[in-house]
Amino acid sequence: MQNEHQIFGIRAVIEAINAGKEIDKVFIQKEAQGDLMQELMKTLKKNNVNFSYVPVEKLNKLSKFNNHQGAVASIAPIKFVTMEELVEGVLENKQNPLFLILDQLSDARNFGAIIRTAECTGVDGIIIQKQGSAPVNGDTVKTSAGAVFNIPICKVDHIKDAVFYLQGSGITTVAATEKTENNIYDIDFTKGIAIIMGSEDKGVNPSVLKIVDEKAKLPMFGTISSLNVSVACGAFLYEAVRQRL
Repeated sequence: MQNEHQIFGIRAVIEAINAGKEIDKVFIQKEAQGDLMQELMKTLKKNNVNFSYVPVEKLNKLSKFNNHQGAVASIAPIKFVTMEELVEGVLENKQNPLFLILDQLSDARNFGAIIRTAECTGVDGIIIQKQGSAPVNGDTVKTSAGAVFNIPICKVDHIKDAVFYLQGSGITTVAATEKTENNIYDIDFTKGIAIIMGSEDKGVNPSVLKIVDEKAKLPMFGTISSLNVSVACGAFLYEAVRQRL
C-alpha cells in the first residue's frame, strides 16, 4: 500500500525498490524475522538503500491505519542527482562554485533549515551520505519552505568519496570544526569551495578531517561551547556571501 510519501508492507517496499522508486529511507521493525523480511534486507543492501531499525510503535505511528507488516518506506519528494551530474553541471557554468557537504546530519528539521539557508545564499548543490543522513521527508520540505525543490541534492556512499572527487575537480574543501586554530574569517571563500558541516552530536568525522584542505571554526565567547548546526552553517555560508559580494 502507498500514500503520497510512504509505502507500507514488506512486499510493497521490495517491489518499489526493484521498480526504481526514489526511496529515501526504510524503517524496519526491530527483531522482525521471516523469509520475506530476509528478502527485503537483501534487496536493501543490494541497492544500497538507507534503512534503520525502529520499535514497532514508530511504525504504527508512521502507518496509522495501514498494515505495515514490519516495514515502512519513505519516498523522496525529489529526484537525487549523481556526483558527476552535480559537479560537472555546475563547473560548466561557474568558475567559483559553492557546495555544501553534510556529514551524517540526522535531524530532518535541521536539514530543512540548512537547505533553506543554502538556497538563499546561492549554494550550487548539497551532498549527503546515503547511510545515516536525515531523510528528505515532509518535515524537511516544510522546514526548508520549499527550497528543497530548488537546489540539487546528491547522495554518495561515503563523504570521503565526495571530498576526493571535489578536490580532483579543483574545489577547495573546508571543514567546520572546533578542532583547529584557524578562524572562519581567515579562509578564502571566493574560490571554488565546498563547506563541510558535521552531525549534531559528533561533528565532522575524524577520517574526513584528515583529508580536507582547510579547517575553520567560529569564534565563541559564551559559556556554551557549540552552536546548533543549522545556525553554524548559516554563519559559514554568509561569510562566503560577504566575501563574494
